[in-house]
Amino acid sequence: LSPDEDGICSGRYFSESGLVGLLEQAAELFSTGGLYETVNEVYKIVIPILEAHRDFRKLTLTHSKLQKAFDSIINKKRMFGTYFRVGFYGSKFGDLDEQEFVYKEPAITKLPEISHRLEGFYGQCFGEEAVEVIKDSAPVDKTKLDPNKAYIQITFVEPYFDEYEMKDRVTYFEKNFNICRFMYTTPFTMDGRPRGELSEQYKRNTILTTMHAFPYIKTRINVIQREEVILTPIEVAIEDMRKKTQELTAATNQEPPDAKMLQMVLQGSVGATVNQGPLEVAQVFLAKIPADPKLYRHHNKLRLCFKEFIMR
Repeated sequence: LSPDEDGICSGRYFSESGLVGLLEQAAELFSTGGLYETVNEVYKIVIPILEAHRDFRKLTLTHSKLQKAFDSIINKKRMFGTYFRVGFYGSKFGDLDEQEFVYKEPAITKLPEISHRLEGFYGQCFGEEAVEVIKDSAPVDKTKLDPNKAYIQITFVEPYFDEYEMKDRVTYFEKNFNICRFMYTTPFTMDGRPRGELSEQYKRNTILTTMHAFPYIKTRINVIQREEVILTPIEVAIEDMRKKTQELTAATNQEPPDAKMLQMVLQGSVGATVNQGPLEVAQVFLAKIPADPKLYRHHNKLRLCFKEFIMR
């Protein structure tokens, strides 16, 4: 439907040729944006219309564009973006006070880059001395903040998926398309220090849900829900061992094989110079069988993680 001058939709429908033209424009924009998989979805609508009209010239052109899109999927290395959680604190922000957003930034954007940009932008609004960036990702205590200042907390976040979702999100594109949940981690110890010994290192996983899914027409979307999961020291060790195992698996299965990457992963996993590596994890958590039955389940999980790790 097309809007009239007064903004009310009239009963005019796009003609089929007009629809095909719009879809072809959309496909070109998706291709320019590197979203080649969506080009295929758009042409799934276009091709039956062209076939019904027996427009073989356009069909030839359409299939050549599809071939180009599929070649790009196979041969091009893509980075779809980097995500940051940005929280605003202070009465100077007005309605933005205590609001959280997830920002989508161009690929390989570093934390100092977005920090510098936002600090500069809001520094122009409120004055450079009135704006302060909170450096850590710990929960903000507003009672400790200066009421005359505007505070911005910026944290790198990654797309988050439940285990069942990963069955359908196999490719790099699928893991970066239609995403609305993000996670960041905050290490802490019970005595207030951010980091400590393995046996006292806890971790807080914060999962954020945005109002809309990325990619979106805006590069900043409101956070509408947050949940926190606290990991005990042995659970932190299990998570770390699983990550090391996944890195080893990816390095050994890489096509074509990359010896340098494998060497780097091995050095990071089993190198003698690495502090708090797998050997120390085993000595701290697996030296004795825990007396508490609740901890034995985690003890067994960690043991299985080491079995998988050694196999890899």
